[in-house]
Amino acid sequence: MRGVLETAGERLAIECAVPWVADLIEEGAAGELRSSGSPGWGSLRVLVEPDRGPFDTAGWQVITRGAWRSGTDVVVANACTAGFDVHVRCTPEDAEFTFRWRPPPRDRAASRILRSRFHLLARAVLMQYPPLWWAQVRGRAPLHASACVGGDTTPLVSSASGVGRSTLLFAEIAAGARTTDDNLAVSDGTTVWGLVEPIRLEGAGGRRMPHGRSEAALPGRVDAVVPDSVIVVERGLAERSSLSPCSSEAAAYSLVTNTYMAGELRRYWAFAAILSAGTGYGPAHPPIAGVAAALTAALPCYSLALGATPGDTSVSELLSSREVGAWA
Repeated sequence: MRGVLETAGERLAIECAVPWVADLIEEGAAGELRSSGSPGWGSLRVLVEPDRGPFDTAGWQVITRGAWRSGTDVVVANACTAGFDVHVRCTPEDAEFTFRWRPPPRDRAASRILRSRFHLLARAVLMQYPPLWWAQVRGRAPLHASACVGGDTTPLVSSASGVGRSTLLFAEIAAGARTTDDNLAVSDGTTVWGLVEPIRLEGAGGRRMPHGRSEAALPGRVDAVVPDSVIVVERGLAERSSLSPCSSEAAAYSLVTNTYMAGELRRYWAFAAILSAGTGYGPAHPPIAGVAAALTAALPCYSLALGATPGDTSVSELLSSREVGAWA
């Protein structure tokens, strides 16, 4: 399988010689993978080899347990406990991630028993964490947020996991809006680029996932937008949802904490730190606080308290209302 994926502001060229892994990648691309006989070089290249042998690290320097470096090359064994070893080679212009399926017995068993967990982990390691890290090298930061284009508004919407943001987002999409992503994006403080992944919510009808959710393709996805407001979503105590202005400091604080709490990024921090330590590329820590501060300082910020039924409101309608316009 050969294909190209535009994700997190990067052009990801994928070549996979293992059929079952190719199926996993295609499913995780949610219809966004473009077939190509010769994808060539984008800013990133992911190779999945059929070889089951270890990468040769004889004479390499130990970075930490299970990771080695030689020059700017890095090898990580069983990356993020997903069962894949990875060899990373990069230059200032591009990076190449080569994967081999070599799970320890415990993780091999887990991949068969905990299927939904394994699919999420494998997708993260193969096609999400590499572009997130390379975006970090280029000065962008991951955010647990979605930018939504609906009507005359383009809000950046963030919340902690499990609050109901995906349900709110899907209602906007059903009404004709477009969005960058379901859960994860990257930003430089002005533009927001979405990370490609299926949307996960109750009743989606696709593969079953944790927390009673299932997957579906994200219709009408847009690669990048420049948001015109920031909305922080919280679970309210009232029957009906309500929108109110909030300070830029409060919105930035929520953007940062929501990102660090996100389950999708739980294993990313160590993965990114190992790659930066081994290659010497990018910051030791992604500029999440700086990006959040830049976004919220430049845009009007709001707090959306969801009522008992998260789908009882429309973000675009609330933002377009006369009352909110007066608040801004």
